[in-house]
Amino acid sequence: MNQLDVTDIRILALLQEDSSLSIETIAERVHLSRNACWRRIKTLETSGVISRRVALLDATSIGCGLTVLVSVRTGNHDASWLKKFRKAVSEMPEFTSVYRTSGDVDYLLKACVENVAAYDALYQRLITKVPLLDVSASFVMEEIKTTTALPLPRV
Repeated sequence: MNQLDVTDIRILALLQEDSSLSIETIAERVHLSRNACWRRIKTLETSGVISRRVALLDATSIGCGLTVLVSVRTGNHDASWLKKFRKAVSEMPEFTSVYRTSGDVDYLLKACVENVAAYDALYQRLITKVPLLDVSASFVMEEIKTTTALPLPRV
């Protein structure tokens, strides 16, 4: 998809807020017919602008009340190590985000766990799967802002 128009942006804003909205509701809010709205959404999906639709869960309600930000440094940067690291973190569902970063930290990981003991068990599993130079954890005390919504061009 080359360029989003105002209607596409409005549709995306509505879907980012609540992807369970019916086609009829979205069409009404963006002033399109049901069929025209459906075609636009299908085009946004086919082009990859909409990559998937998911349900967002309340972490505390499912026993994942502690968010941990984990900084990882490694002494090894070869392809074999990276493959092993990617496999390890991909197989651990507690890691909800994993980023390779620039600067002093090589990787920044976000984990959602029940408590500190659960984080320690996750840490122990990780270090047995892949050698790491340094691991530092910060426990989130207060979540001030979190969103899955990406900033859209202003309309």
